[in-house]
Amino acid sequence: MFLGTYAPKLDDKGRIILPAKFRDELEGGVVLTRGQEHCVYVFSTAEFEELHSKIRQAPVTSKQARDYMRVFLSGADASIPDKQNRVSIPAHLRSYAGLERELVVIGAGSRAEIWDAEAWNIYLAAQEAAFSETDEEVIPGLF
Repeated sequence: MFLGTYAPKLDDKGRIILPAKFRDELEGGVVLTRGQEHCVYVFSTAEFEELHSKIRQAPVTSKQARDYMRVFLSGADASIPDKQNRVSIPAHLRSYAGLERELVVIGAGSRAEIWDAEAWNIYLAAQEAAFSETDEEVIPGLF
């Protein structure tokens, strides 16, 4: 499970050092793809394969499902972290998420997310009020 918030930097070659607490989960390979709210989703290869299996069950007759699959899967990039625990973020994903040198990597349960630091701070500030007002209907049985 991915938890926490980290602030690595993007190097000149478009690489990021994975947070130490995520390395065991990701050592067998990672899949990076477009995330919602203009971040980059980071899945372990095993988690992505499980997710892909679920996505494949969507009816091909559903335009919304086809559109989602196209956007989600066309941006995906699989790789294995190097010996320094770095992964390259492809240029198209850096552009999509507006990634500059200052990043924030958050744990989001089954995945990690890579955000431009400024974009994350704006997003978090906007969501904190709604977070405190979340009621049981949003996540049944949470409280």
